[in-house]
Amino acid sequence: MELRQLRYFVRIVELGSMSRAALHLDMVQSALSQQISRLESELSTRLLQRTPRGVIPTEAGQAFFHEAQLTLRHAEQAIHAAQQARLSGAVSMGLSPTIASVLGLPLMRAMRERYPDVRLHMVSTLSGHLTSLLNARQLDLAILFDTHTARRWSVMPLLEEQLFLIQSRQQPVAPRIAHAQPISLAQLQQVPLILPSGSHGLRSSVMASFTTAGFQSQMAMEIDSLPLLMEAVDAGMGATVQPWSAVALYKDAAERFQWSQIADDTVKRKAALCSLSDDELSPAALAARVVLVDCARQLVKSGAWVGATLAD
Repeated sequence: MELRQLRYFVRIVELGSMSRAALHLDMVQSALSQQISRLESELSTRLLQRTPRGVIPTEAGQAFFHEAQLTLRHAEQAIHAAQQARLSGAVSMGLSPTIASVLGLPLMRAMRERYPDVRLHMVSTLSGHLTSLLNARQLDLAILFDTHTARRWSVMPLLEEQLFLIQSRQQPVAPRIAHAQPISLAQLQQVPLILPSGSHGLRSSVMASFTTAGFQSQMAMEIDSLPLLMEAVDAGMGATVQPWSAVALYKDAAERFQWSQIADDTVKRKAALCSLSDDELSPAALAARVVLVDCARQLVKSGAWVGATLAD
């Protein structure tokens, strides 16, 4: 016997009609009748009697109706009590600076709203460092771009980001590349690039795309700090390949930078939500993982996360 069968039965008795109950429950009438037949078979007694005006409970059905109402009320009280009980504890999350620029604040607000007694420890650093922290169990969960070094992680594909060539608007190093116009990977061959070092996911994926295309990039410098990297780009010391979220850090981004989407399908960044195995995560961490996924999906679907699409 299931709670939904009790709900179906109570609604039929309250409305006095199988068809009206099916409409109210948004069910096909035949499916509703089948559920009631199963319930009657399990109880080995007839609960409803058909009349020209609809259906009425039998004597056994009337007795069952009162007990079913009481059971449903108790179930609702149990659900309410569980929802009102505040989850507590601590959870540590790791986000890359670009991911944090879009997801960080909405995620913190959502956690405070849903679980105000859970204490957050937020870490924002490049993905290579996040990988080390997760492997060392100093993080509960993190959004990463390279999951090949996973050690007993739980890995959930989260989203995919388009990458852009970003350069200074005032001192462009590739002046022939127009702002907001899609470009091919081949157009980056002669552009001096500023990227993180090789241990980081973005650098690995960009280099792999260049190798697949059959040419080498021109590296101007390596910088393992996103704010410093973007300052160097702003100063005209080179361009960078980053998701749109890299310029979301700046309120005056349109005045400082110009960006062009790289049209090649191979030049994308895949992000996965990685965490310790489920049996190692606390209830607070399990809840935080659900909130993070909800926030990311909402930002992508609303268009607030430019250039991002949800993973299949």
